[in-house]
Amino acid sequence: MKKLQDYKFWFIVGSQFLYGPEALKAVEEDAKKMVEGLNASGKLPAKIEFKAVGTTAEVIDRFVMDANYDDTCAGIITWMHTFSPSKMWIRGLKKLQKPYLHLHTQYNREIPNEEIDMDFMNLNQSAHGDREHGFIGTRMRLARKIVVGYWETEAVQNKIATWMRTAIGVIASADLKVIRFGDNMRNVAVTEGDKVEAEIKFGWSVNTHAVGDLVQYINAVTEEQIDAQVAEYQTKYEMNTDNIASVRYQAKVEVAIKKFLEDNKADGFVNTFEDLYGMDQLPGLATQDLTGQGYGFGPEGDWKIACLTAVMKTMAQGIDKGTALMEDYTYHFGKDGEDSYNLGAHMLEVCPSVAEGTPKIEVHELGIGGKDAPARLVFEGKAGSAIVATLVDMGGRMRLIVNDVECVKPIMPMPNLPVARVMWKPMPSLEEAGEAWILAGGAHHSVISYTVTAEQLRDWANMMGIEFVHITKDLDMDKFKDQLMLSDIMWKLK
Repeated sequence: MKKLQDYKFWFIVGSQFLYGPEALKAVEEDAKKMVEGLNASGKLPAKIEFKAVGTTAEVIDRFVMDANYDDTCAGIITWMHTFSPSKMWIRGLKKLQKPYLHLHTQYNREIPNEEIDMDFMNLNQSAHGDREHGFIGTRMRLARKIVVGYWETEAVQNKIATWMRTAIGVIASADLKVIRFGDNMRNVAVTEGDKVEAEIKFGWSVNTHAVGDLVQYINAVTEEQIDAQVAEYQTKYEMNTDNIASVRYQAKVEVAIKKFLEDNKADGFVNTFEDLYGMDQLPGLATQDLTGQGYGFGPEGDWKIACLTAVMKTMAQGIDKGTALMEDYTYHFGKDGEDSYNLGAHMLEVCPSVAEGTPKIEVHELGIGGKDAPARLVFEGKAGSAIVATLVDMGGRMRLIVNDVECVKPIMPMPNLPVARVMWKPMPSLEEAGEAWILAGGAHHSVISYTVTAEQLRDWANMMGIEFVHITKDLDMDKFKDQLMLSDIMWKLK
């Protein structure tokens, strides 16, 4: 699994030789102090590394090429201390293949009333140096994040930190690998998609392995390994079943799947209840515990959701308040004046990261798939602001759809529903959001996250060059329909 601390972000400060060696020395010293201060802030998930003062096209070109080929570099950050003529940035920026943040700030916070003179003015020119730099980014139509404000403030540092997580999500995508155990659920449309285009666009490698290959791994698991896995379950979850045999089978399957993923250097997997040849149960508890460790998962062969889950879990790493596979299951339509709610769940596989309290291990008949009753985690989801996101193939392009939601404690106990479930109010309402989601082609599978934001996913989509659709509390349905129509035309022209 990709770790945030394994990456660095390279910093280049812009200037030019016109100002002379003394000014350039000050530019470098100030930039290094800025980098030291940002790293010492405790706000950033990864380190920034000062690399260069960009004074010539040759220096900038070499900086970009080195960044492109350094596996530990997750992105570049630029800042113009002085005026840096942007034509000399063209050669390098044309080659850039890493995420790009333009920090529009200045070394000093305030204008020094007594000290300000022409020497100070010549050195501290970010106010117009960054505008020159910004123009070339726009002129070249480069995907980039622009952060404006004083670099020592918490607000700016938090924006940089959030972008860093998104950038690492982009880098993680480049070699993301998902294992498909079997194929998609038969006759389902939205879980299909162009895997070749996904590898071209995102870097995702999505290939099928026979369920029989996994069964060989399952048969190789020892009783000692099962004992150890069950003991781990008992430290994390509440055992609420006497059917220990079912729990032990799930432990056996989890050990096997994890070994299979590790052997294939994979970050996630999918399966389907229609293809379980040689298996006694559909993986439930096994899948939930693995996703709790950060693996991506998609049910019924939905590899796009498995990949999206893995990416979003990477973004949320270390601060995750809950990121999980989700599915729209059933609605609670409120009476006049009451709110309506969406009940999200899945047969077995919702990640325990979204649980309120300690999940319970229970065993119940599945009622689908014709296999033995599987152990699974049963819990209620936590309350709080969140997003649900889905990725769909529109034929010729990918569309990422996000809806802001407000999760609530389920308004009824549902004692006979033996699944993990989350209840939420979609913004602006279930009725309006549901119409917008369906108009946009949104799938029934999604990823819910209390940590990853719509802004992060918008930035990720921008870096990936895919369409982004956002359903918010301020939804205007007429404008939303116009947006979809215009977006369809625009993306067909691209």
